[in-house]
Parts: sequence; structure tokens; C-alpha cells
Amino acid sequence: MVVWSSLTRKRERTVWVETPTPPVFGKENGQRSPTWTDVLLWGVVGFLLSTNKEYGRLEIRAAVITVSDKGYAGQRQDLSGPALAEALVAMGATVVARTIVPDEEAQIERAMIEYADNLKVDLIMSTGGTGAAPRDRTPDATRRVIDREMPGLAELLRWQGYQKTPLAVLTRGIAGLRGQCLIVNLPGSPKAVREGMETLALVLPHAIQMMRGENLEHGAAPHA
Repeated sequence: MVVWSSLTRKRERTVWVETPTPPVFGKENGQRSPTWTDVLLWGVVGFLLSTNKEYGRLEIRAAVITVSDKGYAGQRQDLSGPALAEALVAMGATVVARTIVPDEEAQIERAMIEYADNLKVDLIMSTGGTGAAPRDRTPDATRRVIDREMPGLAELLRWQGYQKTPLAVLTRGIAGLRGQCLIVNLPGSPKAVREGMETLALVLPHAIQMMRGENLEHGAAPHA
């Protein structure tokens, strides 16, 4: 659905997701077949959500921002945004909004500020614009929006990505907090989005709790 948005004076392509559905696997649905990693990861996530009283009652409101000149202009179908939304829903989050913005720092900043300050989401995940190309400006815009950086999340993404391709170290994505909203940059390909969410799915819920001042003992983990 295309709506008028206060993010810019231009028409924004914003999708409001009222009832998210879990990811659907199977070639007959036009989706990829699940790998053993998918089965293991989401099995663990499901176990945590069903048995851990802290995670089980945790509500996460999330927003997805796709950063792409061609996607914004309608010259390329956005595959990364829906893949990211699916992964967030599978993690247990509710995706309340999605939007596509061009590789313009001011518009990226406005979208993040709108979702963090006005829509009051807990988590903003962006996809695209994290590389070294001249138009890749998502990390630069994000750095101006956040109050505090959380470098460990970006370091984890690069380290895990490097296990699959050495080119993962070229991403400049960052993560940080704006008030009580966590913002994380992911690369622009659907494959990188899925792999990135496989890495983050088990740490994002606890990061949200810490941001809210909840469950600060970290279970058996060392204190931060």
C-alpha cells in the first residue's frame, strides 16, 4: 500500500503491516527450501520463546527500511525488505512498518527518526547502502541519528559473514541506540539479510531487554 508520509515532501513507498505472517518455505510458494541452519535456528528461537519467561512475554515492534535508488524509483523489485520482515516475524517481532528510501542521507535520517521518535518502535533494521560505493551512505546517516553505538553487533555480523565470504569485511554497517530504539544496518542482498538475521536472532531480544533496563543479569553470561 502506498501512503502519504511525513518523512519527506515526496511520496514515500511505505507498507504498514497489520498482521505479519511467518516465513513460508517451499519451491511451490516461490520461496527457497529450508536449510538445516534454518531448521536449527528457528527451532532454538521457538524453544527460547516458549520456555523463557522473559523472552516469551517480550514484545518487539520493528520497522524495516530498504535503502535503494533503483528500488525507490521502481526500477528494481525490493526483495531484501520482505526477506528482512519475514526474518523479524520468525524471531517473534511485529513489523509495524516498511519503507523504501533512496540513497540520500537526509531521507535515510528522516525515516529513522520518524520510526524511532514518532512511531516509537523498539527496533529499526535497514538493508542496503552499507558498502564502499559513492552512493552507499546508510552507515553515515545512521551514525548521525544514534546516541550511542553498539559496535559488537556490527562486528559480529562481519565476523560471521567472513566465514562465508571474505567480502563481508567490506560492509560498513553499524548498530546503535537512539533513545529506546535499536538501529542495525544490514547489507542489501536477500542472502546477506537472511544470513545476518540468522546471526542476530539470538541476541536481538536480549539487546532490546537491556535497552529497556530489563533482565540486566544476562543469565549465565558475563556482565557487560
